[in-house]
Amino acid sequence: MAVITGLQTCALLNAAPQHAVALSPNSSSSSSSISSSALFLGVGTAALTLSLGSRVRAEEALSDWEQIPLPINPGVVLLDLAFVPDEPDHGFLLGTRQTLLETKDGGRTWTPRSIPSAEDEDFNYRFNSISFEGKEGWIIGKPAILLHTSDSGNSWERVPLSSRLPGNPVVIKATGEKSAELVTDEGAIYVTSNMGYNWKAAVEETVSATLNRTVSSGISGASYYTGTFNTVNRSPAGDYVAVSSRGNFYLTWEPGQPYWQPHNRSSARRIQNMGWRADGGLWLVVRGGGLFLSKGTGVSDDFEEARISSRGFGILDVGYRSKDEAWAAGGSGILLRTLDGGKNWVRDKVADSIAANLYSVKFVNDKGFVLGNDGVLLRYLS
Repeated sequence: MAVITGLQTCALLNAAPQHAVALSPNSSSSSSSISSSALFLGVGTAALTLSLGSRVRAEEALSDWEQIPLPINPGVVLLDLAFVPDEPDHGFLLGTRQTLLETKDGGRTWTPRSIPSAEDEDFNYRFNSISFEGKEGWIIGKPAILLHTSDSGNSWERVPLSSRLPGNPVVIKATGEKSAELVTDEGAIYVTSNMGYNWKAAVEETVSATLNRTVSSGISGASYYTGTFNTVNRSPAGDYVAVSSRGNFYLTWEPGQPYWQPHNRSSARRIQNMGWRADGGLWLVVRGGGLFLSKGTGVSDDFEEARISSRGFGILDVGYRSKDEAWAAGGSGILLRTLDGGKNWVRDKVADSIAANLYSVKFVNDKGFVLGNDGVLLRYLS
């Protein structure tokens, strides 16, 4: 098929990966817990017992999440998290300032790790995305960097990236043995089946080129497009939904399509983020706190607003634990839960005391996490 310059089927990563280097700890950390007990003297009054029982029940109702202390510097924004499928309690957490943490107990404790081949440079990498399939894992970051492991993350190798790569890598997805899919903020999608030695383009042009052809087709705001995505999310089936940098429209792509498909937004307010529900439909959040759900499954332009009380704070991400249970997180530590697939949402006060924006909600098998700025990490307890 015809492919434009910069997205040609080519040996995107045409140099053999460097020798693997073992991870080495940067520092050690210790944690301590403080327990408290209540002492009752004599026979308490019924009112006191009732009051205490109500408080205990209220605390139990807010115990779905716990904040995990992390051995990182203040100001770090956590961006992604993944676990090794063959080792369910072994995972990695990454973010800005070249942050890479490892857990071997399901996320209860984390240890800093370093990659010498990345630290030898003058860049302070922002690690954007991580993904595992079996024992194989991938990390991408900005400035453009690609790392690969074949031994569950015990050692990582640096895979050279071509200077012709359009845009910055923002999402990496392990898709099978020696296989992965990489997406840039300009809409380039590449796939590899030989551990990153060669990459093939899955779309025929960047989003900017697509919009230059379709701006007259009625996509509102396309003439103001700056050429990059604000957010991009992948479904388990391999479909993508991305929000334009200004939030004035969104785009979708399904495997086999030659181009990204632009869509007008359903609300007058600009889009903050979009993603996929557990039933295969779309969720959409707008600036100012509104949340919309598409009707049916798959790609749709028909959305209806959900009943949600965000107190005016923007919702930044939504994560589904099941088709019925989902959690929404956002500015100033707001955290909300739905038990009916997203129609009704209730605020969970557990995060009210957290002075941080919560950027990402992740559910991995039986584990759940909320990631935020200033090194905030919440772990789901249920």
